[in-house]
Amino acid sequence: MAGIGKHGRVGRIEPFGEGGIERRPDGVLHYQGLHPSVVAMLLETVDAFGDQEALVEVGGPRLTYSQLWERAARVAGGLAADGVERGDRVAIRLGNGVDWCLAYFGTLMAGAVVVPVNTRFTGPEVDYVVSDSGASRLIAPGEPLPDGPPLVVEDLGPSDLAAIFYTSGTTGFPKGAMTSHENFLSNVETCRRIMDIPMGEIRNLVSVPLFHVTGCNSQLLPTCRLAGTTVIMPAFDVQTFLRVTVAERVNLLTSVPAIFWLAMNQPNFKDFDVSGVRWLTYGGAPTPPQQVARMMEEFPNARLGNGFGLTETSSVATFLPHEYSLERPETVGFAAPVVELDLADVDPSSGAGELLIRGPNVVLGYWGKPEQSADTFVDGWLHTGDVALVDADGFCSIVDRKKDMVNRGGENVYCVEVENVLASHPAVFEVAVFGVPDEMMGEKVGVVVVPQPGERLDPDDLLAFAGARLADFKIPQYVAVRTDPLPRNPGGKILKSSLRAGTEWGPPLR
Repeated sequence: MAGIGKHGRVGRIEPFGEGGIERRPDGVLHYQGLHPSVVAMLLETVDAFGDQEALVEVGGPRLTYSQLWERAARVAGGLAADGVERGDRVAIRLGNGVDWCLAYFGTLMAGAVVVPVNTRFTGPEVDYVVSDSGASRLIAPGEPLPDGPPLVVEDLGPSDLAAIFYTSGTTGFPKGAMTSHENFLSNVETCRRIMDIPMGEIRNLVSVPLFHVTGCNSQLLPTCRLAGTTVIMPAFDVQTFLRVTVAERVNLLTSVPAIFWLAMNQPNFKDFDVSGVRWLTYGGAPTPPQQVARMMEEFPNARLGNGFGLTETSSVATFLPHEYSLERPETVGFAAPVVELDLADVDPSSGAGELLIRGPNVVLGYWGKPEQSADTFVDGWLHTGDVALVDADGFCSIVDRKKDMVNRGGENVYCVEVENVLASHPAVFEVAVFGVPDEMMGEKVGVVVVPQPGERLDPDDLLAFAGARLADFKIPQYVAVRTDPLPRNPGGKILKSSLRAGTEWGPPLR
């Protein structure tokens, strides 16, 4: 049956037909029988599959589930010895690897709250996240992990705050999405159902950052729930990606479409036997239909799936199963089993409106930002800022963005943040940032600038200026300098649609 939201009714096919779902008094659907906490979930796997290989760091250590539990418990003990108490925030600035996982689980075992830090952030951006979250401890690279007598806080509950994932904001300041244990576990259960993966059979390659919800919430945690093996790449390299897929007998690959495009276009791709890949999931950026067809051809034994979600939905909100991947590749599929979709402010001519999402995976709000929380989380519904269509069968298509941002290979770059930085350059008079279509990345960051009168603006100097103030993925790849003022509407707003149509880009500068 369809979900009935505040703004109307959305029908859907039910492709994930397992039971064990009920509606709470607040109207939200939820899974029955989930573990009370992520720690309890991990403990069940450790008790039943302690000798199973849990983590493999490419070029680094390998741990069984028993070893993972024992070492994470010592991290928890070390945090407690350092004065970290229940509910305290612990920022993790580590790169991908076994240590990140130990820090994550160890923080939860201590009853504390994980604050993953984007390792691509500059110093000021890191300082903001640590300060805004009120983290009492920062686990930084180059330092030993906390170590102490084993500790496990055993009475954590579903509503307890477990993590704060920072997501970029249109004001230029990141917002901390407060993720509960139930949020994590609901997403884990969603991944288990939509992928239909048996216990103990998954070998999952994490090539995306663990500080993102895809790497942590939809790869590491479901693999632990299913007693599988998480193979972690410390840094992405496409040849290593292919080599490790074969050498480690990886059977599940998850990434943004750009990575699969890059892999399939390697001159030696055919030298790698990828017939062992049984599941291939992608998302985070638009995927051309011809690429979907080619992925099916190049990974002949894999079931494909296209997922869509946000930091605010703890990762997966919709999923397009393999059976519909060629039939409806322009969509992001159906609502996840406990997710309901709705549309607000629907355009009567197109049927498109702002996508609203409700479910137990929707986070508790933004840390320390009650006004932004009130604007985004309304009567239990998340206002995503994405403009979507949902047809009578429940297929959801993302057609535009209400928010002004560039989706660079799955990384959201908010235009206002970049514009604010570039506008502070002494030679810049006007600036507009928007996405430039790119075959591999989906979009790259482009900027049109008007110099101050009498000033000469060097694009390389502008990018160096940005590089000192922004994470590398936010720095524009394309720069167009013009002398005419930027086009604006009568209200003074820059007409980016005119700029997109009228700007001729040269070759990318980086």
